[in-house]
Amino acid sequence: MSVVNELSSDNASVFVDSALNQQGKPKTQYRILLVEDDTSLARLEASFLSAHDYTVVTVSTGELAITTFSDFNPDLVILDLELPGLLSGWDVLRVLRQRARIPVLLTTSLALDIRKYLRTSGETRLTLDHLPKPYPMQTLLKYVKRMLMIAPQ
Repeated sequence: MSVVNELSSDNASVFVDSALNQQGKPKTQYRILLVEDDTSLARLEASFLSAHDYTVVTVSTGELAITTFSDFNPDLVILDLELPGLLSGWDVLRVLRQRARIPVLLTTSLALDIRKYLRTSGETRLTLDHLPKPYPMQTLLKYVKRMLMIAPQ
């Protein structure tokens, strides 16, 4: 059983496994920035990913995502496209792409033509993919593992 501790600071939550659960595991963990305005879904995803040895920071707005991105330096961003506030998920993606070429997993319940965006923006599934909501947590984990495994270094 995994024990997850939640630390909260400035509207960002950090989920990490307890020290007891880390015995015998590699010291290096992938860092994931989870941008999701649905707090119950964000908690579920963060707890699930933390239980699978990822360090997860959650934020609920585009503005917080951009600020946290610089401070946290994640290996992967899971980005909800439907965010409240001044910056949409698309706005956040544009800013992230100006700063880094890390993998981004887009999530949304809207029917969008993500493939068209991939073709017109020069993105590939190595750096950007889409997971339509709702999805099982095992599917989320599969996408995360694949994107981190093949991510450009």
